[in-house]
Amino acid sequence: VDRELLPKEDRGAIIIYMQGPDGVGLDYMDRQSAKAEALLQPLVERGEVSNIFAIVGRWDLNRVYLLAPLTHWSERSRTQKEIAKSLRGPLKAIPGATARVSTPNSLNLRRSGGRLEFTLTGGNYSAIASAADAFLAAIHNRLPNLDDPEIEYQQTQPQLSIKVDRQRAEDLGIAVEGITATLRAMVDGLEVAELNVNDRTIPVRIESAAGAINDPSDLQNLFVRASTGKLVPLSAFITLDEVGVAAELDRAGQKRAIEIDAPLAPDYSLQQAMADVEALADEILPPGIGLHFIREAATLKETSHDVEITFAVAILIVFLVLAAQFESVFSAVVIVLTVPFGLAAAVFALKITDTSLNIYSQIGLVMLVGLMAKNGILVVEFADQLRDRGQSVKDAVREAAITRLRPVMMTMLSTVLGALPLILGSGPGVEARAAIGWVVFGGLGLATIFTLVLIPVLYFLLARFRAPRIQAGQRLTEQLRQSENMEDVEYLSPS
Repeated sequence: VDRELLPKEDRGAIIIYMQGPDGVGLDYMDRQSAKAEALLQPLVERGEVSNIFAIVGRWDLNRVYLLAPLTHWSERSRTQKEIAKSLRGPLKAIPGATARVSTPNSLNLRRSGGRLEFTLTGGNYSAIASAADAFLAAIHNRLPNLDDPEIEYQQTQPQLSIKVDRQRAEDLGIAVEGITATLRAMVDGLEVAELNVNDRTIPVRIESAAGAINDPSDLQNLFVRASTGKLVPLSAFITLDEVGVAAELDRAGQKRAIEIDAPLAPDYSLQQAMADVEALADEILPPGIGLHFIREAATLKETSHDVEITFAVAILIVFLVLAAQFESVFSAVVIVLTVPFGLAAAVFALKITDTSLNIYSQIGLVMLVGLMAKNGILVVEFADQLRDRGQSVKDAVREAAITRLRPVMMTMLSTVLGALPLILGSGPGVEARAAIGWVVFGGLGLATIFTLVLIPVLYFLLARFRAPRIQAGQRLTEQLRQSENMEDVEYLSPS
């Protein structure tokens, strides 16, 4: 059974994130947004998209946020996933901007839904970037189900680096503080004081009278005063280095990191993608470079461990409650032993219906633990009562199974039929409801067979090693009678 955090949901919306080169303005990104909107317009005319909303400059001037609500589920033939897949190729072909198609989910997890996101971590970004390029090439060649992975680390933001020859500056009698003060005043303005006017703080800044620096080479024509009083040009002891750097430097697990994002093929589960990427990382990545899953993949990895603890706690609580109810560990053991068979039946139902094991189906499995215990109580409790009346183990369990057949079947039918609306429903969230519905409908329907067959067998095999509860009561009554007789004898003895 495929494992993923959320089922492939159709929430009736398409979200597009666009990012242009660093340093561009709103006019540039507005033109890129118009190209993306032109790709969505045929979907509006076809009746699949109801409207288009665009926000240019959201979060940053070089970013665009597009939202395309889809029409009602009954008015379109394609699902949200199919529409998103058809848009990825044309959006990627838009020059001058990168576009990412995303789909919303029921948990409102950001940037999730049909994609695997992870980071490569290490000591410095250059080494991580080199490893990321090699790893991306390996993914293209060996993991075709990861559709067009991309590296988030792009060195596209221009940066001007000024390197000072300190030895040369010292020989000319120029202090480093004077260099920084000159550059700050000429490039950005230097704040030298503050004035308080009518309870308002007004900064006093020194700026260049000749105007702003318009070209990097203008910096070399600036002059600073040496200790001798002479003016020395910056070109005498500085060099300019213009390079491209990343606009954002990510970190993950308290290490430097570079993100990689890869959409998943339609029939490729997130759990399988994580396993394949981990296997490839063990083979490809050099020493010192680690792999760290983020967002939806990280949440799935955490919940996969937590759900095991949840099931263990649920079964333990059911066992303790049953032991207290029956005042016997034996009866509780008989009932709890049937729970794994019920869970196996539910997983089989998920398999034949091609439903993944996700957070919603796991909720259904926890519900199934209680439903299985309830059906077992009906048989075991009645068999214990018959044994207290003096019947043998074989006769008691046989009569209990026959007598309790109708209540068990009525309980099963009412619960199973109650899950039908979850399976047959439509609209938003139908995938989440169906995941719970198939566990209850298919799992409980198949698990009832184990209740009617396995519980009598287990009871017959184990009950012979335990005396009926009435015998314990009879022994207690006999002990009390003997104690009273001993007290009477002591009272009548020579006194």
